[in-house]
Amino acid sequence: MNPSRLFILRPVATSLLMAAILLAGAIAYRLLPLSALPEVDYPTIQIVTFYPGASPDVATSSITAPLERQLGQMPGLKQMSSTSSGGASVITLQFSLDLSLDTAEQEVQAAINAASNFLPADLPAPPVYSKVNPADAPILTLGISSKTMPLPQVQNLVDTRLAQKISQLSGVGLVTLSGGQRPAVRVQVNPRALAASGLNLEDVRTATAAANVNQAKGSFDGPSRAYTIDANDQLRSAPEYRAVVVAYRNGAPIFLSDVADIVEDAENVRLAAWMNEVPAVILNIQRQPGANVIEVVDRVRGLLPQLTASLPASVEVATLTDRTVTIRASVKDVQFELMLAVALVVMVIFLFLRTAAGTLIPSIAVPLSLVGTFGVTSR
Repeated sequence: MNPSRLFILRPVATSLLMAAILLAGAIAYRLLPLSALPEVDYPTIQIVTFYPGASPDVATSSITAPLERQLGQMPGLKQMSSTSSGGASVITLQFSLDLSLDTAEQEVQAAINAASNFLPADLPAPPVYSKVNPADAPILTLGISSKTMPLPQVQNLVDTRLAQKISQLSGVGLVTLSGGQRPAVRVQVNPRALAASGLNLEDVRTATAAANVNQAKGSFDGPSRAYTIDANDQLRSAPEYRAVVVAYRNGAPIFLSDVADIVEDAENVRLAAWMNEVPAVILNIQRQPGANVIEVVDRVRGLLPQLTASLPASVEVATLTDRTVTIRASVKDVQFELMLAVALVVMVIFLFLRTAAGTLIPSIAVPLSLVGTFGVTSR
C-alpha cells in the first residue's frame, strides 16, 4: 500500500494537518529557552574563607587544613582542590554526577559546622559556600569609571545605586563587583612620634579597637522609670579617628592624630581594575537558572538610562562584554532557517494540492468518455 495514497485521497484533511503542525511549531517557538550553554546542574561547590592579614602559610594551616579534614569525609566526593593565598582560602569540591546538588550542599554545611571549632576565633565571617556552574558566567559586564572622582566613592555609588536596582530585576540572579576599592580609613603610624611618647603599635591597635566597638552601655533604673544608655561608638570618618585617645602621659591625653596620619582611602590599594586605561569598577551580572538571557539583558539595558541619570555627570558607565551578541546572531540565523522551512512547506502544500486536484479530475473524466465510446444509453 502506498503511504501517500491516504493523503492524496484526503487533501482537505492533509491541509488541516499541515496547518496544525505549523501552529504547534509557532507556539513552541515562543516557549523556547535561550542560553549560551545547555542548562546542566553540575555538582560543584566552592568554599571561600577570608582571613585578612594572614599569610598563605597561616591560611593553609589554620583554615584550609581543618576544612579539608572535615570535607574529605563526605560521601560522593569525587575531587577536592584548594588554593591558599594572602588573606583568603578557596576550596573547590566536585561531586559525582549521580549525587543531588541539594544533598551535596547539606553535606558541605554539616562539614563546615563540624570544622568551626578548629577555625580561628577572630575570623571576620564564617566560610561561605556557593554553587559553581560553567554556564553561570556573567551575561553582561559593565565598567564604571570617573576621571575626577576617587575610586572608593565610585565603588560606593555603584554598590548603593546600580547593583541594588539591577539585582531587583526579574531574571537577574547575582550581581557582583570586582576591581573596585571599598572606602576605608587608613591609620599611618609615625614610629618616631610613637616611640617619643613611650607607646607601641599594640597600644594604637588596642585603643582604636576599643573606641570602635558598638556595645551595650548599661541603663539607669529608677523607682518609676528606667533608661537605657545609648551611644554610637562606630567611627566612620577620619576626623572621628583623630580624636581617639591612645594613652595619657603626665595627665595629658595623647590623641591618635599626634602619633599617626589618618586619611580616608581604599581598604585594599592593591586591588584595581581598568577600563580603557582608566581605573574602574567592574559590575558582573548573572542570570537566574532557566531565565531567558536576551530578555534579562534587555531589561538591564532598559533600566540603565534611568540609573545613569541618578549618578554624577563625571561617572561613566560603559558595556564591556555582552554574551547576547553571539546568541542574538544565532537566533537570527535560526529564524531565517525557520522562515525558509515554512516557505518550503507552503510550497510543498501548494504543489501537493495542485497534483491532487489534477489526479481526481481525470479519474472522473475517464468513465464519461467510456460511455460515449460504447454507445451505452439509459432506458
